[in-house]
Amino acid sequence: MSKLVIRDWAEADRPREKLLEQGRRSLSDAELLAILIGSGSRQETAVELCRRILSSVQNNLDSLSKMEVLRLCEFKGIGEAKAITIVAALELGRRRKESQYIEKPLLNSSLRVYEYFRYQLQDLPHEEFWVLYLNTACKVLDKQLIGRGGNDFTPVDVRIVLRNALNCKAHSMILIHNHPSGSREASKADKILTKKIAEASKIMDIRVNDHIIFTDNGYYSFRDEGLLE
Repeated sequence: MSKLVIRDWAEADRPREKLLEQGRRSLSDAELLAILIGSGSRQETAVELCRRILSSVQNNLDSLSKMEVLRLCEFKGIGEAKAITIVAALELGRRRKESQYIEKPLLNSSLRVYEYFRYQLQDLPHEEFWVLYLNTACKVLDKQLIGRGGNDFTPVDVRIVLRNALNCKAHSMILIHNHPSGSREASKADKILTKKIAEASKIMDIRVNDHIIFTDNGYYSFRDEGLLE
């Protein structure tokens, strides 16, 4: 059997033509993915292949966005180039959500911080530690990635945290890191690090407003839990 590509399908079944004639919202998730990958394998069309990929994650695009290139390449008919295309497209979707926050909001509560920054950390398979540097009105002056680690540990240099705060003349800051495991609880190491940064910041008259642990489905706030003065 020869390889079946989109241009060989019946015209009514071609996702590209369907998008042009009926609009993008007329396409199923599988058809949209099929446009990205262009062709399937000798055994199945691109749409059938994409349906199979989606079925493996219960047709949940959020779960699909967490797939890495190597995992996608496990599907017959998906090579590295196609896998990269899928990952890139889903990352653009995530960034589109993030770009909705053009106006810097007032970050004076844990919920507002979570809603503002959640798309930065969503779907990551590893830990990242960020700091938001704020002015006196609790609006962002700068945001910096301080450390990137594995599944449950991120190295953090307190000197870098404070140096950045001084450089942007921050009045206060919010510490942020994610738990890829989904756990919303603060570990002993999280508490020690928070105390260390807060005490060092006091010397420079810079306040740590909060330390928030992000997961894809919620967060943990040191301030809300009474762990910060």
